[in-house]
Amino acid sequence: MLHDSVIERCGTDIVTGVLPAGYRIGTDEAAARLGVSRTVVREAVRVLESMGLVTVRQRVGITVAPEDQWSPFDARILRWRLAGSDAHRHLQDLAELRMETEPLAARLAARHATAQHGAALTAAVAAMATAARSADWPALAAWDAEFHRIVLTASGNRLIMGLGPIVADAAVARVTPDPTIDRCSDPAMISVHGTVAAAIQAGEPDAAERAMRTIIDVGRVTAVAADRRTAA
Repeated sequence: MLHDSVIERCGTDIVTGVLPAGYRIGTDEAAARLGVSRTVVREAVRVLESMGLVTVRQRVGITVAPEDQWSPFDARILRWRLAGSDAHRHLQDLAELRMETEPLAARLAARHATAQHGAALTAAVAAMATAARSADWPALAAWDAEFHRIVLTASGNRLIMGLGPIVADAAVARVTPDPTIDRCSDPAMISVHGTVAAAIQAGEPDAAERAMRTIIDVGRVTAVAADRRTAA
């Protein structure tokens, strides 16, 4: 739909800083620039406002909101952040959040996971190993995201489950074919995923938590290394 393309264009411009906080967007101007009707622009603005990206006031109009008003867990905002120039900083933020939540999820999963969860985790680890051997980075990212999604689901905690989209975006953005900055495709790191899966299947909360903490810490180090490379 037309308003979806307007949301995509304007949302990307706001999150990447092309349209800075405080910038006023005129409905007529936006309609002309994007080649759509004023009605389409208004529909898109309602969605952007619900995401916290803009404010709409009488006699003031549409204004780009500051970053601290954006919805931090909106899947589209997360995707736009990861596509921007500060993607590595955002990955560090994600790693810090994940360090506090995913080890807990692994601990809970060791208590609550079903046999189906265990089988799915084992299959995901095997698929990650296959993708890494064939240098299929998109597949590796997808299976990495699936592995962590299963752990979150197996935790049985609905709030933790809600982090699934964040984890998926982080996994997809983090995996690269450059082993100098990304150890996530290292066979040893994939083996640690296997350790998490085995601990969850064996009902060993401490072991599951420790192994998951190792995985997330490696992801944090990867983000820092990539950020330093970009700055250099």
